[in-house]
Amino acid sequence: MIDERIRIAPLRPEEWNAQQREQLAYPYEKGGFYNVVGTLARHADASVCIGSMGRHVLGPTSTLPARDRELLILRTAWRCQAEYEWAQHVSIARKAGVAEEDIQRCKIPPTTAGWSAVDSALVTAADELHDEQRIGDETWQTLATHYSELQLMDIVFAVGQYTLIAMALKTFGTPLDEGLAGF
Repeated sequence: MIDERIRIAPLRPEEWNAQQREQLAYPYEKGGFYNVVGTLARHADASVCIGSMGRHVLGPTSTLPARDRELLILRTAWRCQAEYEWAQHVSIARKAGVAEEDIQRCKIPPTTAGWSAVDSALVTAADELHDEQRIGDETWQTLATHYSELQLMDIVFAVGQYTLIAMALKTFGTPLDEGLAGF
């Protein structure tokens, strides 16, 4: 079956209005202009709001260690079959020091041998949020022995943010950025 869906393409600089120019000029000039940014920028007001949450999840206000955050995002991308997010975050995870084995492990169930107890709980949390929109009691208790209250909240925020982005980019048909490999 040929997908004849109308795509929402990333904005090109010649399409930017004044608000978009203000939002996009700096990342574009610095080489940090990704298709996700260009696509979401088509709805400039929503892009600001979504970007604010994204900056929290990926930035210094999040209380999660980068490695743990990236395991959550990779598992979410895998469960959502969000190729764009998978490709972007494989690269980000590597820069954050996540071992290649752990990156690939995000494709397998958390009950598979080889996961540490904490990593298994993180991946299980992503799965439970994906499947039930709630972390189960047993998983929550395990996580609570390793993470602070704010970190527990940031686990939910990371999975939620990347579920939203996965739904949007898959629906809009956002292409992978140049040089990235999908699944």
